Amino acid sequence: MSKKAKELDKNFVPDNGSMAPNMMDIKNLGKQMENLRTNEELEEVDKQPDPVQYQKEDT
Repeated sequence: MSKKAKELDKNFVPDNGSMAPNMMDIKNLGKQMENLRTNEELEEVDKQPDPVQYQKEDT
């Protein structure tokens, strides 16, 4: 099955279940993560950071 066919197959399940199927993709994701800006850096350039996904309740 070609890569293009796998992308179109809704029932396709990757062998390892990870986001990055090979070492090249892992290295690329690592480079992207190194270059991510912090919330403070985003606010400095007037951009909206991601909203908080989870907050602990006061107990």
